[in-house]
Amino acid sequence: MQFGAQLSLHPPADQFDLVRRVEALGFDSVWCGDHVSFHTPIYESLTLLASYASITRRIKLGTAVYLLALRAPATAAKAAATLDMLSGGRLIFGVGVGGENPKEFALCGVPHRERGARVTEGIEVVRTLWRDSPASFKGRFTQFEDVSIDPKPVQQPGPPIWIGGRSDAALARAGRQGDGWVSYVVQPERYAQSLDKIRAAAADAGRSLEGFAAAHLAFVTVGRDWETAKAAWVQTLSKRYAQDFEPLARKYGIIGTPEQCAEQIDRFRAAGCTYMLMNAIGDPCDERAQLEAIAADVLPRFRSG
Repeated sequence: MQFGAQLSLHPPADQFDLVRRVEALGFDSVWCGDHVSFHTPIYESLTLLASYASITRRIKLGTAVYLLALRAPATAAKAAATLDMLSGGRLIFGVGVGGENPKEFALCGVPHRERGARVTEGIEVVRTLWRDSPASFKGRFTQFEDVSIDPKPVQQPGPPIWIGGRSDAALARAGRQGDGWVSYVVQPERYAQSLDKIRAAAADAGRSLEGFAAAHLAFVTVGRDWETAKAAWVQTLSKRYAQDFEPLARKYGIIGTPEQCAEQIDRFRAAGCTYMLMNAIGDPCDERAQLEAIAADVLPRFRSG
């Protein structure tokens, strides 16, 4: 398995120190979420990842996930191409529909009901602009003819696009259009069933899934015991998402001692997951210690052969 770290928001100097440490700890990638307006403060995702480009060398930079429907796809293509160039070809462009906050769509002037169709078309727009010079496209929301976005991304024909979500529509989109898939808030049994749906959608579209990344965004809290870790997990996520996460801890958390966390991760590996995005949950002041513990006591269990 490969492992990424999704970081919380910190003051800039602390944010930069943390991402340097994540690279030194041996994580394969660093990730951020994406919103324009949210329950809690959040940096703009591509701007944040661009700030990492010059202070890291090896680690991949990923969005989990970029809300493509909220932006004009040509603008997103330009920003992502620039980030891929500045980072030397390290971008993983995770995209998703979002929608849990309809006011965010109103803020951006995007009809909430159109979000799925806009993402499906937007993926094709982005890929076309990354690949073609000149490029032309005629769709429901976007039309252009004989234009070019330059410089192109380092990765050609473009950075990998991973599709986020757990609905049937998201799974079908992942099978038809994705280079990978990112789930969240699912159990291993549903994860395996979802991969079957992705494979079926890919087969219907005549696509090969060779090289396809099967990822999961996991909310992780390592502690001296399960109950202590659970208390920190519930408090943090309930505040972040403005809802009670107490009933969700046993179903969806990666919680407990390093051994208990590894056992829960291994269930996802058995379900077909090949890439875990570890979002260390707790007081932001403890995030570095959490990532240190994950790197020292959890990850080696999956990398020793």
